[in-house]
Amino acid sequence: MGPVLYELNEGIATITLNLPSKLNPVALDLQQALRECFARVRSDSQVRAVLLTGAGKAFCVGADLSAMRSPEDGQTLGDQTADWMQAMSNPLIQELRELPVPVVCAVNGPAAGAGVGLALACDIVVAARSAYFYLPFLPKLGIVPDLGCTWFIPRRVGPARAMGMALLDEKLNAETAAQWGLIWAAIDDGPLLLEALKIAQRLAQLPVHAVHEARRAIERSERHTLAEQLHYESERQRELIEQPSFAEGVMAFLQKRAPVFPPRATP
Repeated sequence: MGPVLYELNEGIATITLNLPSKLNPVALDLQQALRECFARVRSDSQVRAVLLTGAGKAFCVGADLSAMRSPEDGQTLGDQTADWMQAMSNPLIQELRELPVPVVCAVNGPAAGAGVGLALACDIVVAARSAYFYLPFLPKLGIVPDLGCTWFIPRRVGPARAMGMALLDEKLNAETAAQWGLIWAAIDDGPLLLEALKIAQRLAQLPVHAVHEARRAIERSERHTLAEQLHYESERQRELIEQPSFAEGVMAFLQKRAPVFPPRATP
């Protein structure tokens, strides 16, 4: 019963943040355990999708401020924090974004601080109606939002709403988050995990390269002109139409059945 639980069932790896008494802060041991779980996903071809959630009343409340201590080796607390982030937190978010399978996040309660970045690094985010998203960094602590918050949020809701979330010290409820497009959907608390699991099961049936292609295409659209993105799309079709998944999809369409795509290759 460590800081993170891992369970694989019928191709779905459920990863649960497991420090409920502290509301699942992104402590170093939790981050290390998460990265170990991500390594298991990468190495196990049986995994076709991931479901990430939190144990207890919260999803993740960000940094454990009570555990932050001034270093005794002459290093400043700022230097220590930045070094830890660059060695542990930043790779964690990048590894999550680069998992070879789709990731569903079920935000079962408050997501605050770095917990917001952790949630938004996932591909599909659903939240319990009682959940909320909160960025206390600048109004409460005078520091910038981290773990990707300043990258994910403006891309999903635009700079005006991102600035409001960063500065106004307000909790964004799940319903509004869904209306804004920050997350996919708000779901009643009771069936949250069941509905999130159903989404993960649907995603597990996709071609194995689907999530990688979707992430890359959407991210590149942020910096491409329309002409560049049109060219990118056509070049991806040049390659992907030659893959077995396309042939299976066409055959399934002609035969009026659901496509059955090949499993992940052994790493």
